[in-house]
Amino acid sequence: MKQVKICGLMCEQDIAYVNEIGPDYCGFIINFSKSHRNLSKEQVRKLRKGLKENIKPVGVFVDEPLEQVAELLNEGSIEIAQLHGNEDNDYIERLKNLTYKPIWKAFQIKSREDVEAAGKSKADFVILDKGQGSGETFDWSYLDAMTRPFGLAGGLNIDNVKEALRTKAILLDASGGVETNQRKDKEKIRAFVEAVKA
Repeated sequence: MKQVKICGLMCEQDIAYVNEIGPDYCGFIINFSKSHRNLSKEQVRKLRKGLKENIKPVGVFVDEPLEQVAELLNEGSIEIAQLHGNEDNDYIERLKNLTYKPIWKAFQIKSREDVEAAGKSKADFVILDKGQGSGETFDWSYLDAMTRPFGLAGGLNIDNVKEALRTKAILLDASGGVETNQRKDKEKIRAFVEAVKA
């Protein structure tokens, strides 16, 4: 069965939604001021306390200093780091030396070559996306170039989830597609999670 991540949680109400609906993972965007979903480390620590134990919290970072990422992982505020910037294999290796927690890397996919590059990442898991929260899909025909397990993100919503389920992705990652007016929408989250789990 495919797994599902609801990304970009912003407030206690969002935590209540995922606690009730039960995705496998939820994501917090940390220290990235370009996003309206941006949270501080302190906000993440507070929200994490209200999260059910069976939902794994993922911290989403863009070119964040290694020590800042490792701190949140090692204290348990997040269980997984998802790197969404220009972090290369050297950065990933150095981060792995600072923590035992899983490291994910998101790749912006514009060509089949981008998919092949993602396949060579030293990250524990890779996510293929159109951009940094662009809310758009890329050409999913490129996915046949992927040779390792991967997650799919970028523009996922209830309208294209059935098509996404037919890809080889083992995790579907939704954010803007489960929002209304830039706020998480409980019924959109429910419909998306139920579609994946069905």
